[in-house]
Amino acid sequence: MRYKKLDAADLENLRDIAGRENVLVGEQIGEDYTHDEMPEYGHASPEVLILGRSTQQISDILRYANEYNLPVTTRGSGTGLVGACVPIHGGILLSLHKMDKIIDLDLHTMTAVVQPGVLLMKLAAKADEIGCLYAPDPGEKSATVGGNVSTNAGGMRAVKYGVTRDAVKGMEVVLASGEVVQFGGKVAKNSSGYALKDLMIGSEGTLGIITKLYLKLLPKPSNYVSLLMPFEDIHACLACVEKVLRLPEVCTTLEFMEREVLDDAQEYLGKEFPEHSAPSYLIVSYSANSKEALNVAVDACAKVCLENGAKDVLISDTAERQNTLWSARGAFLEAIKNSTPTMDECDVVVPLAHIAGYLDFVRELSAKHQVRIRSFGHAGDGNLHVYVCKDDLDDETWAATVTSCMDALYQKAIEMEGQVSGEHGIGHAKKNYLKQSLGDLQIDLMRNIKFSFDPNGILNPDKIFDL
Repeated sequence: MRYKKLDAADLENLRDIAGRENVLVGEQIGEDYTHDEMPEYGHASPEVLILGRSTQQISDILRYANEYNLPVTTRGSGTGLVGACVPIHGGILLSLHKMDKIIDLDLHTMTAVVQPGVLLMKLAAKADEIGCLYAPDPGEKSATVGGNVSTNAGGMRAVKYGVTRDAVKGMEVVLASGEVVQFGGKVAKNSSGYALKDLMIGSEGTLGIITKLYLKLLPKPSNYVSLLMPFEDIHACLACVEKVLRLPEVCTTLEFMEREVLDDAQEYLGKEFPEHSAPSYLIVSYSANSKEALNVAVDACAKVCLENGAKDVLISDTAERQNTLWSARGAFLEAIKNSTPTMDECDVVVPLAHIAGYLDFVRELSAKHQVRIRSFGHAGDGNLHVYVCKDDLDDETWAATVTSCMDALYQKAIEMEGQVSGEHGIGHAKKNYLKQSLGDLQIDLMRNIKFSFDPNGILNPDKIFDL
């Protein structure tokens, strides 16, 4: 689609609408606004950056943009990994990071009402202060909640509590026309027509702009413990996953990692992991409201893993031990990024029975192309993060190698009845793989939904699929 280039009149009108102090152009726009956390997917500069401040202001901005055919890309903290917030058509980049108020923590309905720019770590801390838990736990704690909802972020606690979608009760949305609608709210259940709220979740800013969220709070468990279990064999390690998931007590997290990623994290953090000699590991955590219940869950998990190949069970039952364990796990992405000039990542999800086979394929691919590939992931839901690293490859060799590797990684996931993305979304980086995976009919259905919400195609155009 073709869009109007902003001229001086547009800029002056937008200053009148949004407030002059909220409209930035030229050198006022920092380089950070041209990319997300994966610069591999390119840079693109907006013609104007507008700082969103209120629902009414955003409504007025979209009404103007829709009338004059100006593309609008929405951005939170810019921590995405697929280029979803990169303004590839220029136009307006609408940043919502200033809309960062926690409006209400309603204990009567166990609902947090927040603006989209609230940071995940701020919401988690505020919920904790009142004895509550906001369950979604994506790895990047400096991400905005609005960004999490827009990509349907998952995280390590998804095995017990579900992904971000499962924590969203309602939202206020500004449509491309500037009209403001509310989907859902504080109610606990809703079977009133189509689930428009759920269409918005994971839509990456292509259907509307979220300006308020109603999020589910849970009572905070009083006891936590984590188990670190080393295995000599990756197949034995991953075979334990299904056995752990069949235990009566549902674990809170169930992660796997290989020693190479752990080595990267130790070097990056400058401190040693509690155990770092085995080829592969499971990390399983449990939460409960009594120590007795917690002990029952831990004993059952330890028993089944020791009987099926675990060399040992290391228990982290203090705040210090928990921090050591999870700080290393949380540093995996940054550690890999720090170890190579650039990289590309796929975020596939496969059925649990295929995790080990997929990782075998990753090792074969690494050997075939003589390129370093690192992987780790959420064993409890089959979501794998696989990183192809450039290291000392020259640019021409890297371009050919990374394309071949990514094509093969996504094709293998499709063959294994998996999906292109488990939690990072599609953006503009992965849309060709999405089309290969879903086929023309499903893409056409999505495109028709897009044009029902946004007839002129101004909202984050050419993300997820081409218009």
